[in-house]
Amino acid sequence: MSAGASAAWWLARIEASAQHDDRASRVASIISEYDAQGLHRTATEVDLRSARWLADQAARAGADARLDTFPVNRVDVRAAFVEAEGRRGEGLPLFDGGFTDAQGVTGRIGPPEHGFSIALVVLNSAGISSEGRSLDALRRSTTHRGIVAVTEGAHPGLSPSNAGGFAAPFGLPVLQVATDDHLWLRDLTARGLPLRFVADAVRTPSDAANVVATVPGRQPDLAPLVVMTPRSGWYHCASERGGGLACWLEAIRAVSAAKLPRTMVAVASSGHELGHYGLDRFLAARPGLVKRAAAWIHFGANIGAAGGTPRLQTSDDAIEAMAGEALANAGVVVRQRVPRGTRPGGEARNIHDGGGRYASILGSGPFFHNIADRWPASVDVAAAAKFGDAFAALAVRLAQAG
Repeated sequence: MSAGASAAWWLARIEASAQHDDRASRVASIISEYDAQGLHRTATEVDLRSARWLADQAARAGADARLDTFPVNRVDVRAAFVEAEGRRGEGLPLFDGGFTDAQGVTGRIGPPEHGFSIALVVLNSAGISSEGRSLDALRRSTTHRGIVAVTEGAHPGLSPSNAGGFAAPFGLPVLQVATDDHLWLRDLTARGLPLRFVADAVRTPSDAANVVATVPGRQPDLAPLVVMTPRSGWYHCASERGGGLACWLEAIRAVSAAKLPRTMVAVASSGHELGHYGLDRFLAARPGLVKRAAAWIHFGANIGAAGGTPRLQTSDDAIEAMAGEALANAGVVVRQRVPRGTRPGGEARNIHDGGGRYASILGSGPFFHNIADRWPASVDVAAAAKFGDAFAALAVRLAQAG
C-alpha cells in the first residue's frame, strides 16, 4: 500500500470511529431520557409526554414528525392482589381478560385439576413471551372463578405478559404475581386455606398516539421504505424499548442526511403491550401499505440489552443478505436466524401476515418485562450503537431507487 493510500485508509478508520462514538453518545442519551420518563403504559400521561418528546427527537434528526392519535380503552387498575392470613401479594391483571369487583373472590387455591375456585399456574419465560397463550383454554373454564399466574421470567419479581387479545377481551380474571409469592401460594394450597383474589380494573375511553416521522424522497412516486419500532410497555423498558428507539432515530438521521430517492416513513407505535394495538391502527388507516412498501425495517425488543442474545428475522434471502452484510460491517455477530417462513416475533409478524417484505432485529434480555429493566444496568450502549450503525446503513441502502 502506498503512503497516500495508507494515510487515506487510516483517515477513514479515524472518521468511522468518531462517527461511532457520536452515535454511542446519542444512543446513551436517548435511552437514559426514555428510562427517566416513567412507566410507559399505553394512553397514560407518561406515554403521551413520551410521544411528544420522541416526535421532537425525530424532527431534530431530520424528519417531518407528528402525532397520529387513536382511541383506546385504557385499563386503569384500582386494586390487584391476593391476600390470606394477613399477607398480601400485589399483582397485575391480564389486560385482555375479565376483572373482579372491589370485593373480589374468596375461595381455595390450587392447580387447575383440583377444581378449586382459584386456579394456580406458572408462566415461565416462554409463556410470558408468547403473551400467556398457554392459558387460553383455562381462561375459558367454567370451573374456576379466577386464575393466579406466578410469573417466572429471567429476573425475579413480576414479569407481566402482553395482552394479545386486547381488542376482544375474554375469559376469567387472571392475576399475575411475582416469583416471590410462589412458595406462599403453594403452602396455602397444601393447607387448604382460603384466599382473597382481587383484580379490580376498569376500561377508560382514552387516546394514545403513534409517532409518525417522514423523510421525503427525491422521487415521491417510488414505494416507501417503512421503519417501525414500538415505544410502549409495562415499566421503564430501558433495554426492552430504548435500543429500538435509538436505532429508529439513527435510521431517520442517516436517511435524512443522504437525501435519497425513496421516501422513508418511520412509525413508533404505542399499544405494543396491548396486542400491537397502535400498529394495527396505523395499518388500518393505510390499506395496502404492508405490500406496497418497498421494505420494512422492524426494531424489536432488547436491542443492546446487557446479557441479551440478538435474533434476525427476515422475509427473504436477499434482504437477509443485505442485513447480514450491514451487521458484519458494523462488527455485530447475530447467530440466531429465524428459519424462512417462520412467523416472526414482535410487530414483524403483522408485516409477515400481510405478505410484506421485512428485516427485523430483536432479542432476549434478562430484564424482559420487569421493573428492574432500568438505565444503565440493563443496557449495553456499545452494542446498541453498533446495531444503530448497521441498520442505519441498511435503511440508506433500502431507500435507494434500485
